[in-house]
Amino acid sequence: MAHILIVEARFYDHLNDMLLAGARAAIEAAGHSHETVTVPGALEVPGAIALAADTDRYDAFVALGVVIRGETYHFEIVSNESARGIMALTLDGLAIGNGILTTENEAQAIARADPAELDKGAGAAQAALAMLALRERLA
Repeated sequence: MAHILIVEARFYDHLNDMLLAGARAAIEAAGHSHETVTVPGALEVPGAIALAADTDRYDAFVALGVVIRGETYHFEIVSNESARGIMALTLDGLAIGNGILTTENEAQAIARADPAELDKGAGAAQAALAMLALRERLA
């Protein structure tokens, strides 16, 4: 049984609740345990994963959050840099499922976060578990 850390950027509570529900359900359905930590925003997610990875308490990680385009360039910075940070950690060998949604509006975010619709929280958890299985197979 693997122990998974969910790192959530809790900026939009109602959207994160849906992402968390999907991720937790997928992890539990696969027979694994999980913990959740919360960070202020998507830019902090890679740092939190890196800190947690140093503890050797977790087998894989799920990154969750929502970034909705606004009127400024901030959307691009947050979207690109959080994805870059997560990708760098995966290239270092961590099993991470990236469920940070980047959308144009709240309606798109709801469709992707809702477990009854696209269920991207579950998809991120399944990706983390798939990468964990691959790492174990290749070890």
